Amino acid sequence: MHWTVLGLAIVISMAGQTLLKAGAGAPDFLRQLFDWRTLLGFCLYGGSAVLYIIALRRIPMSVALPCTAISYVAAALIGHYAFAEPLGLAHVGAIVLICGGVVLLAFA
Repeated sequence: MHWTVLGLAIVISMAGQTLLKAGAGAPDFLRQLFDWRTLLGFCLYGGSAVLYIIALRRIPMSVALPCTAISYVAAALIGHYAFAEPLGLAHVGAIVLICGGVVLLAFA
């Protein structure tokens, strides 16, 4: 169950991060701060932290925290497909290395 909670924390965190990025399109910082996407992003990000705390009750931090690195992969893919950010060869190579590291730690 705690692995499921950790996975859910990561997914919700990425949804929050995506909304924070979407809110960044506001014309100035104050409007960005109070944009509905930014506010919802803050809520999701905070909710993911609560789930992460629950996961830490049974999963060692030395394993749980590195597993959240999978969010870097999700961020690169979301950035590329949702926000037209570049995804070059170096990005793909880094994604492969991150995935390998996460798998090694998860099954160690």
